[in-house]
Amino acid sequence: MKTGYNVQARKRPVNLTLSEDLVLQARAMTDNLSGVVESLLAGFVENERQQRLAKAKAIEATITAWNDFNAK
Repeated sequence: MKTGYNVQARKRPVNLTLSEDLVLQARAMTDNLSGVVESLLAGFVENERQQRLAKAKAIEATITAWNDFNAK
């Protein structure tokens, strides 16, 4: 599966502030919490990228339509 980021990039620790209860529940469900969070974060980043691209295309289409209308 193609990803939108370098899966071979060096991993490093980061600090997050999360609900202790939520973390305990998640750890009970997986032994690889970092992997789950990375996968969810990758999905979020890709979704956000697609939304921003769609918005930029909509803006460009609006500008083109307005320019065409203005030219007539």
